[in-house]
Amino acid sequence: MPNLELLKEKISDSGMTMVAIAERSDIDRATLYNRLAGKGEFTATEIVGLARTLRMTTKERDQIFLA
Repeated sequence: MPNLELLKEKISDSGMTMVAIAERSDIDRATLYNRLAGKGEFTATEIVGLARTLRMTTKERDQIFLA
């Protein structure tokens, strides 16, 4: 289970809207909202897209998604 609090913090710190993050990550907006609500699991493609969009370090990515 990903560390959703850390992910939400990273999203907040990015200054981007959820819509922009979803578009840049190539994730459907509804899917992103569901994942952040704990519904369903992030796919590898979604993780890569979010890490790229939010400019996560490898350590940040691992702390969030490999918790």
